[in-house]
Amino acid sequence: MITNVTIKRAVVCLLCIGILSLSVCLLVRPKKEFSENENRYLTKFPSFTAKALLDGAYTETLGDWLADHFPQRDFFVGFKSGAEIACGRKEINHIYVAEDDYLIESYAKPQNTERITDTLVSFYDKVDTSKVDVNLMLVPTAVTVYSDKLPAHAPLSDQTGTAAAIYEASGIPAIDCTDRLLDGASQGQLYYRTDHHWTTLGAYFGYLAYCDAKNMTPVSLDTLTAQTVTDAFAGTLYSKVNDYSRPKDSITIYTNPGDDLTVTYPDTGEVTDSLYNLDYVTEKDKYSLFLNNIHPLVEIENSAASSQDALMLIKDSYANSLVPFLAHHYRKIYVFDTRYYRDGPSSFLEEHSDITDVLILYNMNTLDSDTGIRGIY
Repeated sequence: MITNVTIKRAVVCLLCIGILSLSVCLLVRPKKEFSENENRYLTKFPSFTAKALLDGAYTETLGDWLADHFPQRDFFVGFKSGAEIACGRKEINHIYVAEDDYLIESYAKPQNTERITDTLVSFYDKVDTSKVDVNLMLVPTAVTVYSDKLPAHAPLSDQTGTAAAIYEASGIPAIDCTDRLLDGASQGQLYYRTDHHWTTLGAYFGYLAYCDAKNMTPVSLDTLTAQTVTDAFAGTLYSKVNDYSRPKDSITIYTNPGDDLTVTYPDTGEVTDSLYNLDYVTEKDKYSLFLNNIHPLVEIENSAASSQDALMLIKDSYANSLVPFLAHHYRKIYVFDTRYYRDGPSSFLEEHSDITDVLILYNMNTLDSDTGIRGIY
């Protein structure tokens, strides 16, 4: 006869077996150092010290380690996020779950606009504008261009108002690509569904705005060779939401058959004839295929350019997918990531009299936190 005591003992026994099995699994299974799905390094097992135990740091880190290395963690994390979305949750980690499978990052007005504009003014004051044409492009993100896809009651973004204030305060002639992007929103996918960057098509509409301002004749997409290099791109927003059932993105690149490129990376000494490193197609960070990820300086020469002009481009990663379009117009492009370039672009400008144009390009969402702003001097 099965009694309540027998059932309780069986339940306790099963729980003990389960706990023991999980403990053994945690100890013997291989430990990953990096979570590709979450795009972050996992917590390392803590070193024991009496001080760490007494002040709580040891147990706190141990708890993080257990959470990060729990068996089948990716499955449970993805299941949790998927269940929350299925139940109607529309914002996770400041990411809106929007229409048409878009994940759209929310926008908070920057707190450091004075510092940003002071830096821009300081740089602009050093440029001899009688010889060099300087422009500033602040790119709106999907929260502005795809505002119609946001969940109901999501607060309206003020990216355009903030950009206008920075344009005015800096005194640098503005190239506002917002209208071009809004007009192009019905013509294709301008932002990735799983990532915060604009797509290559979105960058093309930014390029059209640049050509408008510079009185350049843009290269037609019909004359370029398009290639979809991956359809498995899961970007930064995918990693923040952790809903692993979401559809991935495609990345398309464009090449101009008429260009004759030499691309030099001074920090590594690498020289190539392509603006793309397709080795990244097999990596998690597939967007890094544009301009071969991060380099303090990239020098691009196009012997078949439509002019003998030279461009200095000071930028964040949004510009990486814009460069292939700009390359048609400039004999030389110097691309600066001022997070890592330590000598100051103004000094470089003084030493390179061939530079005729300067473009400063940043996206509005990371403008406030981008440490590269501090490197523009």
